Amino acid sequence: MLDTLRPEPERRSRCERQTQIQVLLCPNVSLVVCSDFERFHTSAVGSFDLHAGTPGRDDNEIAACRPSPAHLYSFAMKKIVFAPQGFKESLTGIEIARAMAQGARAVWPDAEMVLVPVADGGDGTLQSLVDASGGEVRKTIARDPLGRDIEVEWGALGDGKTAVIEMARSSGLALLNLDERDPLRASTYGVGQVMKVALDDGFSHFIIGIGGSATNDGGAGMAQALGAKLLDNDGNELEPGGASLARLDRIDATEFDKRLANAAIDVACDVNNPLCGPMGASAIFGPQKGATPEQVSELDSALNRFGEIANRDLGRNVGEIPGAGAAGGLGAGLMAFANARLRLGADIVLEAVGLEEKLDGADLVFVGEGQFDRSTVFNKSPVAVAERARRKNIPVIGIAGSLGGGYREVHEHGIDAVFSLVSGPMSLQDAMADTERLVARATEEACRAMAAVMR
Repeated sequence: MLDTLRPEPERRSRCERQTQIQVLLCPNVSLVVCSDFERFHTSAVGSFDLHAGTPGRDDNEIAACRPSPAHLYSFAMKKIVFAPQGFKESLTGIEIARAMAQGARAVWPDAEMVLVPVADGGDGTLQSLVDASGGEVRKTIARDPLGRDIEVEWGALGDGKTAVIEMARSSGLALLNLDERDPLRASTYGVGQVMKVALDDGFSHFIIGIGGSATNDGGAGMAQALGAKLLDNDGNELEPGGASLARLDRIDATEFDKRLANAAIDVACDVNNPLCGPMGASAIFGPQKGATPEQVSELDSALNRFGEIANRDLGRNVGEIPGAGAAGGLGAGLMAFANARLRLGADIVLEAVGLEEKLDGADLVFVGEGQFDRSTVFNKSPVAVAERARRKNIPVIGIAGSLGGGYREVHEHGIDAVFSLVSGPMSLQDAMADTERLVARATEEACRAMAAVMR
C-alpha cells in the first residue's frame, strides 16, 4: 500500500519549503511537494523519479526509479459505482450511468461497474427506479387537473410489489397552458385513479412523488377517486377543486378502498410546509399555480376547513405535520386517508435501489446531475449518495453539465471533486445533443487524473 511519498533522507536538506497535500481523491495517499527535489521513495514501491524520461539521465537509473507494473496494477480500481440522476431534457439516469461506465472502462477495463441510477423524488424518479429495479413503465388513462382524460405513465418495479407514481404526470402544472391554471378547480382525482389501477394489478407498496402539482385541493380528488365521499350540508358530493372544500360538511369513508389499509405508502416530500397559514400550501405555492391574493385567502380557508373535518371524521390531525402542505395539501390527504409516510425523496429512492449494499466494497463512486450549484446540497440525490459513500470512506466524483454559483459547497458534503462536461465554447443545444459523449469523456479524464496520482 502506498502510504506516503517523501524525499530521500539525503535530499531532505534541500527541501526547506515543503507543502503536504492530502489528495482528495485518494485519501490514503499524501504527497510532499518540495521546492527542489527529483527523487522520492516509498515504503511499498521503492524509489521512482519525477523526471523519468528527461534527456541526459541514465536509462538504468530511470528504470530503477519507476514502480514495477505489478505495483501499478495493484492500484487499479476493482469496483466502481455510478449513481447519477438524469440530466433534464437530455439523458435518463441509466443512460448517464452507462456513459460514465464507458469513460471509466477506458482507464480501468477490468473493474466491476455497478450502475445505480437515482433521483430525489422529483422529475426522473419513476424512470430511475424502473431502470434500477428491472421493472417496467405502464400506462393507463386518468384525469388531468381539469378533468380531461389523458394517458398517464406509472412504474411497476422489479420486485413485483412496488408501484411508483409521479403525481405531476396526472395532476401537474406542466400539463396546463398558462391561461388554464386554476387552483380553485384543479383536482388530484387522476392521482387516485392511478393508485387504483396499481392496486388492481396487485401492488401493495407505493412510492409517490408529489412535486410539480397544479392543485390545491388537499388530496380531496385523490380520495374521491378511491371511493371517499366529501359531502356538503345537503348531502351532495363536492365538485372537484380546492375552493369547494369551503362547503365541506362531512367525510364518508365507508367505501374508501379497503386495500389501502394493508398498503405501505411512502411519499417523496422535500418541503416542510404545514397545510394552512402564512407558510401553508396556499400562501407559499398558490401564486405559482395561478392564485391571486384573494384566491390565496379563499383557498387557505377552504383547506383549513378540510383539515378540521378530516380530524373529526377520520381521526387524523395532520394539518400541522411538516410536509402536510406539499403539492397543495396532497401530503395531508395521503396521510389522513391512507396513513402515508412523508420522507425525503432521495432517502426513499436510495433505499428502494439498495444503494447501501451496492456501495459495499466499492473503491470509487460517481454521481451526477445537470448542474451542480448551491441548491445541490439541499436534499438532492448527488449529496445523498455522497454522504452515504463518505460513511464508508469511499471517494466521490461528480460529473455535471455545468457548474453554477456556490457549487463548491458540495465539497463539504462528501463530493470530493467535480468535473463539467463543457471544456470550451459550446451552445446549450449542442451540449445537450452530445451529452453521452461528453459524459464519457469527462469521466475518463477524471479517472485518468486519479490513475496518475496513484502511480
